[in-house]
Amino acid sequence: MMAAPTEPGTWTGRALPRLEDPAIVRGWGTYVADIASRNPGCAYVRFVRSTVASGRILSITAPPGVTVFTGRDLADVAPIEAALHRPDFVAVGTPILATDVVRFVGEPVAFVVADSDAAAEDATELVDVEIEPLPAVLSAPDALAEGAPLVHDSVPADHQNAPNTMVDGRVTTPGAAEAFTRADAVVSVRVSSGRQSAMPLEARASHAAYDRADGRITLHSTLQMPHITRTGIADCVGMAEDDLRVIAPDVGGGFGAKMTLAREDVALVWAARTLRRDLAWIETREENFLAGWHSREQVYDIEGAFTADGELLALRGDLICDVGAYCCYPVTWAVEPLMALAELPGPYKVAEYDVRSRAVATNKCPIAPYRGVSRPMQVLAMERLMDRAATHLGIDRVEIRDKNLISEFPHRAPTGLVLDVASHRETLAEAARLADLDDFAVRQEQARRQGRYLGIGFSCFAERTGYGTPAFAARSQPFGLDPTKPAPVITPGFERVILTMDPSGGLTLRIGASPHGQGLKTTLAQVVCDELGMRPDQVRVIASDTDATPYGWGSYASRAMVIAGGASLTAARELAERIRGLAADRLGGLPDDVVLEAGTARLRGATEAVELAVIARDTYHSSHLIPDKGQPALEAIGTYDPSGTFANACHVAEVEVDPQTGQVRVTRFLVAEDAGRLINPAIVDGQIHGGVVQGIANALFEELIYDDRGVLVTTSLMDFLPPTAAEVPDIEISHLYTLSPASLTGAKGVGEGGTIGAPAAIANAISDALSPLGVGVFHLPATPHRIRSAIREGRDIRPAPHPSDAAVPAPQQ
Repeated sequence: MMAAPTEPGTWTGRALPRLEDPAIVRGWGTYVADIASRNPGCAYVRFVRSTVASGRILSITAPPGVTVFTGRDLADVAPIEAALHRPDFVAVGTPILATDVVRFVGEPVAFVVADSDAAAEDATELVDVEIEPLPAVLSAPDALAEGAPLVHDSVPADHQNAPNTMVDGRVTTPGAAEAFTRADAVVSVRVSSGRQSAMPLEARASHAAYDRADGRITLHSTLQMPHITRTGIADCVGMAEDDLRVIAPDVGGGFGAKMTLAREDVALVWAARTLRRDLAWIETREENFLAGWHSREQVYDIEGAFTADGELLALRGDLICDVGAYCCYPVTWAVEPLMALAELPGPYKVAEYDVRSRAVATNKCPIAPYRGVSRPMQVLAMERLMDRAATHLGIDRVEIRDKNLISEFPHRAPTGLVLDVASHRETLAEAARLADLDDFAVRQEQARRQGRYLGIGFSCFAERTGYGTPAFAARSQPFGLDPTKPAPVITPGFERVILTMDPSGGLTLRIGASPHGQGLKTTLAQVVCDELGMRPDQVRVIASDTDATPYGWGSYASRAMVIAGGASLTAARELAERIRGLAADRLGGLPDDVVLEAGTARLRGATEAVELAVIARDTYHSSHLIPDKGQPALEAIGTYDPSGTFANACHVAEVEVDPQTGQVRVTRFLVAEDAGRLINPAIVDGQIHGGVVQGIANALFEELIYDDRGVLVTTSLMDFLPPTAAEVPDIEISHLYTLSPASLTGAKGVGEGGTIGAPAAIANAISDALSPLGVGVFHLPATPHRIRSAIREGRDIRPAPHPSDAAVPAPQQ
């Protein structure tokens, strides 16, 4: 199970400095705002947004001289449609501009165009929007209550789902009820998370350039999925995809929030075509909080059936995801509840399962993927359950986890997921070793005698990564499809690359994936160079441009290194085989005997070598001399579409809680991580560091809060509090290396793991620290106010209400 991180003489496994960094750290990067500022003929767009959570638009007026467009002007623009083909899914289109009704504060109802950004901002203040307020639903329990106002009244009355229920999935195994009957103990947990924002440093921004020669639009935008963005915009505007070029330049953070098609981008392209001029939109931080996609707000009720010695026999639960007012494109508002339903058991063995998971619409900003998606909540629920069961049964918290972690592979979960080979028990053991629990127990007891409260918490998880078309296809049910029409569902997955050696021997790798800070260009170059015997700085990686790259699905969901890496390895092997054949003809040997190294080709055991640049020059310029008469070019295409592979880790957090102020200080954070083969260990560590910091933020600081009118009150960084370096401890990382046949390169994804595991570890640590005071953490973020109130009242930090509190009936199946 343990494998060396690299082989001698290879690039894979080396902590190379990122090839992308020199330009960025010197300030030579190019962001969307830079492109707009360098275009003297560019006009600017600003959006007029609803100040009402639910209401009927009565009128939109503007004085003469203000160029304003409303939904009536965009009558021919189709709404954004995202769909799954399953009976419990409700498909609702998202209008580019609200026309008749508004459904959340921040929803765009109009936009203005002016010669400068400042003038556009001023012009929005002159637009008068009259809205008649309507009743709003601002929480999932309210939305599911009998007689609740409908967020979307277009849903057919005979739909099987309850009102405002947009997805209603359930998985039940035959023996679930019996397992709970024979259990020695049934342990229950309810946990919840506040609403959060991905909050990329660069908010959304776009620049649409109109080409007067052919009417083509070039859209530069802050994106994670350029190709699917082009598809979505073209479908809405009614234009050929070839008439739209989409480019993601340097992007200041994505974290999932920039993989979703923005209404504003559709409006910008439409306006640029209509006005036949260049336009830009630069989102403000307030807009980003209001309308730039939210995340997390969920509440999980779960129960575990345990034997007396701590074996988990079964899980049952009811999972609620508040998804806001509209469906995100392309992954839909099913992404949170269906991922929660499929992956709740995580790394734990459980034979029987009865879990329901729902997406509930409310009059708030729509939900879209954010680093980790539903898994931070899944892990929080399972890890609080493990700690509570350990206490209830009198079992050590490490022992109960070790007893239940998966150790035989492949493992089929009761939800149907197949987990490939991993090191769940080994990472737990490594984390416990590093934590030195005996030493901590001494320190904790000494601190308590001094009136100080220290705690330690564990968090084990499996991170599903690199999943291609098979995983996404499983979310839909292919019934009743019309063979004469396109399938109604977008199914992401595969990646393609084109690898070319030019006549001078240089390499160009064109990829469909779209990096935005992960160091992907560096790691892919390392993979390619191992096959071709070249240096990474000899590889030019072209990405994020629909005119210059093969159709691909972008970068998200811890997938790029696994899938784009597999495609790059495939292409590199094919190109290397071609070059070996050409070299063998020159050197008088067999292709299998040719070694590619240091930019040359030689026969194994020989000293005579030919430079790859010489082979390349002759292949292009003297093709008549090539004996095999193959293609007069050096190019290979790689495609990869895997089922997915699971990375795994165990996080350990140490905290100190000040009972007087409720302040939590994370004093130590440990990560035992298994991401398979590490292509570039420094980049992997950077991904873990960044993810853990966001996990700390989710656990302790960041929360979007609405008032009782549906108005967001946290619209600046004074209210929504990201952590600074002062709040983050040194993060200690220990790597294990389990290679899985489910990944062609041996690498597993690592982009989201830090965010997935950290919140639960911190919640368990705070609960451990405050156990003498009878306080446990069941809602995040655990802010000082919540902690202080719980200590003062001698109670837990309570989770949010769940619809079951009001006995909401389940729909008929």
